[in-house]
Parts: sequence; C-alpha cells; structure tokens
Amino acid sequence: MLASLASACGLTSGSPMVDDVKPGSVGKGLPLEGADLTVTSKEFTEQLILGAIMGIAFQAAGADVLDRTGIQGSVGAREAVKSGDADGMYEYTGTAWITYLGNSEPIADPQQQWEAVRKADLKNGLTWLPPAALNNTYALAMNQANYKKYGTKTLSDVAALSKSDPGAVTLCVESEFANRADGLPGMEKAYGMSVPAGNITQMDTGIIYTQVKKGSCTYGEVFTTDGRIKSMNLAVMADDKKFFPNYNAAPEINSKALKKWPAIADVLDPVTKKLNNAVAQELNAKVDVDGEDPHQVALDWMKAEGFVK
Repeated sequence: MLASLASACGLTSGSPMVDDVKPGSVGKGLPLEGADLTVTSKEFTEQLILGAIMGIAFQAAGADVLDRTGIQGSVGAREAVKSGDADGMYEYTGTAWITYLGNSEPIADPQQQWEAVRKADLKNGLTWLPPAALNNTYALAMNQANYKKYGTKTLSDVAALSKSDPGAVTLCVESEFANRADGLPGMEKAYGMSVPAGNITQMDTGIIYTQVKKGSCTYGEVFTTDGRIKSMNLAVMADDKKFFPNYNAAPEINSKALKKWPAIADVLDPVTKKLNNAVAQELNAKVDVDGEDPHQVALDWMKAEGFVK
C-alpha cells in the first residue's frame, strides 16, 4: 500500500512555483540560493494554503521551488517527503503520532506531543521543525436553531442527549472520521456515547457544513480551523474530556534536505509562529467561502505580513 502510494507521488511531476517574490522579513541574504526544493501537501484547502506558504518562503530565500501540493490522502504526501520525492510539507502532530506512528493514546500537552513526534520520526528520515499554534483538530458543530433547541455546549452534553433522546443526535461525518481510532469510534467510547448506525450519515467534508447549517443533521464533524464555522455561525461543542488529539501544524522536512540546506529552519520559523486558528479560519474562508485561489491567498498573506515583497 505505502509503496504504491509513494511511487504514485513520484509520478506527480508538479509545476515550478514562479512567484516574483523578494525577501521581506524572511529570506534576507538569499540563504537558499542554488537550492532546488519540492514542497508538497494533502489535497484539502488548508493544506494547499500551507504548502504554498512554505514554497513562497523558500522562493523568497532564493530557492527554485517545485509545487507538488495537493496529493490525495494522508499517507501520500508524507511518503513523498520520507522518500525524498519532496523536501517538506506542513503536517499535523496528532496525525503523525496516531496514524503514521501507530500510537493509540494522544499526548495532551501540545508541546510534548510535538517533541514525541519529532523524536520518533528522526529514525524515519524526517525532521520536525517547531510547531504553530494552529491546531486543526476535530469537533462537532451544530446550527444556531438546534443550539437553541438542545442547548448542548460540550461533547458530554451530546452524550447525555444521546441517552435521553436518542433520535435527537444525528451525525454527518466523513468516512475517514467514521473509521479512525481518533475519530468517531474513539469519541463514542471516551464519552460513553452510542449513536445508532442509522443516525450516522457519511459524506464529503464540504457537504457536511451545508447540511449542518440546513439542520439536516443535528451535529456535523468539523475542523476547528475551518473558515465555514465562522461564516455559517455554527456552534462548536467543547471537547471537555480532551479526547481529540492536538493537531498542531509543523514543518516536516526530509532530514537529508535539511542537512544540505539548514537555513530552511530559519526561513520557516517566523512564518510558522504567525499561524494560529484565527489566521487559518480567515485564510481557509477566503478559499472555501469566497472562492479565491489557495496559492493567491497564501501569497497575499505572506505579503501582508511582510514576510515577502
């Protein structure tokens, strides 16, 4: 499975990034001049934006950058960085810890979670640079009408409602969330929740938001950095038992590439420090709500922050 995905990545030729950017607060002295670097990402909006942000930072520092963002599925992009088909991406600490490294229990402290992932992945030829505050974790959300009707504020409230009024709790979720240990099965177990299969509808991410807004399902699986939460005025249930892992975004860099071009770390660090949930919601909304191009959104933000000129 992994091998075929990795070879599939190798076939993704990608295209050169040709943004006419100069160093702003990053890339001064062109420390990556002469470097040929390939950036990758998964295929969803936030990842496309983060992949572009990384590539634009590398360009400002003098590198020639190949854009191989938008690889389908969680494993493909990571395998590309691991194999050297790509040099770096923004990956999530919780995804690495649970999905790739095979741990069943997340680490509650975000910094400790990152340190554990960093340590474990060094032997895989991957180096994790310091993480962002951006934490794209799972949540359940509902529209304002249902929020007023049922008054649930936490996942414990949802669990109580599922017992007192089983028909009230209907869920719209992605197939991945429905089957992942750090998704629905684990959440139900942690909160003592038992939602009948007939009350669970699996669908694509984008459709979940519109269905929840319409009230077709009481609760939908959302990502905490998604711009549609704000634009659709959805109420997010607090994960009061802290079940969901920390999914802090951090640069995951091929260790050989980093050894050859150590300036990668200094180039990315100030950019990563600026990324938080509010920034992510705003940038994601420009794509998912306003229909803007992810690469352009990344470029506009990099310029607005003074990282590049």
